[in-house]
Amino acid sequence: MAGGTWKAQNKIRPGVWINIETTQQTLGTLGERGVASLALPLSWGPAKKMITVDAGADTKGVLGYDITAPELLPLREALKRASKVLIYRLNEGTAATATNTDLTVTANFGGIRGNDLKVIVQSNIDDPAKYDVVTLLEGDVVDTQIVSEIEELVPNDWVNFTGTGAPDVTAGLSLTGGSDGTVTNSDHTAYLSTVEGYEFNTIGLLSSDATLKPVYAAAIRRMRDNEGKKVQAVMSDYPNADYEGVISVKNGVVLSDGTVLDKVKAVAWVTGATAGAAANESLTYAAYDDAVDVDKRYTNSEIEAALVAGEFLFTASNGKAIVEQDINTFTSFTPTKGKERSKNRVLRVLDSLANDLKRIFELYYIGKVDNNQDGRALFRKEIVTYIDTLVELGAVQNFDAQTDITVSPGKTSDSIFVDARIQPVDAVEKIYMRVLVR
Repeated sequence: MAGGTWKAQNKIRPGVWINIETTQQTLGTLGERGVASLALPLSWGPAKKMITVDAGADTKGVLGYDITAPELLPLREALKRASKVLIYRLNEGTAATATNTDLTVTANFGGIRGNDLKVIVQSNIDDPAKYDVVTLLEGDVVDTQIVSEIEELVPNDWVNFTGTGAPDVTAGLSLTGGSDGTVTNSDHTAYLSTVEGYEFNTIGLLSSDATLKPVYAAAIRRMRDNEGKKVQAVMSDYPNADYEGVISVKNGVVLSDGTVLDKVKAVAWVTGATAGAAANESLTYAAYDDAVDVDKRYTNSEIEAALVAGEFLFTASNGKAIVEQDINTFTSFTPTKGKERSKNRVLRVLDSLANDLKRIFELYYIGKVDNNQDGRALFRKEIVTYIDTLVELGAVQNFDAQTDITVSPGKTSDSIFVDARIQPVDAVEKIYMRVLVR
């Protein structure tokens, strides 16, 4: 008997023709936030490449240090709020090496971390014809191999071996000559080109170089305005950006152990916190994790002037360092681009909507759904369901699904036009009270 699926009721042979379909339903969901990115000079790890570090992950194998090490302080600060950080190592450096007669040991990456490596070669207790080749990092064993000849050695996570013949016994072959090298502005340019190909929410510039700030700002503006990638950049002392995609950090904080993080170093936390903040979350009055004070205090008039200028700053409050107001650098308000766009919570709602609808449309609609009344109705339903989710989260208010979303044919047969009206919810930041005493 014939059978299969059908498109039209035009079969010739007797048989059973069955189409199994899913009831039409929305396909997209609210995208998750929490991805930050930092370009850093490091002392270990692959250079000029993006390295993904999830919160709670072991960093020693890929970056050479435990997350608690001072060398990874920027990453540690970003991960206090971000779910993951895309790290780009700006510098390549020179790899540390050591030679013992016919055996040459070379660190896998350039950088001074390679100088903390040592190799021990000793006779194997069970088989005197063989040798134990032990790799140590700061005295801790990270690899052990038992071989008869150098050619049998295989690279490990830290070093590689070259040479021929039996290795000479040595109590400690220390690697030397490792250096970090220097970072140029072209390395930052390469980073910006690379990160553009990744999904992220916020990038941070941990540099006071005045020539780099407009470069980062221009890259973010291009991503937001020309490519529809709604992301933000964080840097210190750049309110002149006057753009919702740029956050300018004015001061730093003091951690509970006495460590002082200036405004450049504080960029890492702001980057992670901004990336990790949900669409319905404001960082206004949020406490900097583990901070007990600010590195520089300002008077009331100075704080007000900073806020008017679009600067993100910390103030001291009850033994903590808190965010005074969660704002970006946008200050040139217009009738079509109002003050609400300077609030990062509002911007997160708008950015989430733009990013998520772009993703949904690209994944499920472009080239797959007919541009007719049914297809447009399906996409309209998708948008309504998405915004209803924002309403449930308290990120959007006063939404009327009947009047606030219109999906109509575009000017060409392959285009549609969406007219949407939404009202993002801001956080309560000012309370005015009247008390009558009778």
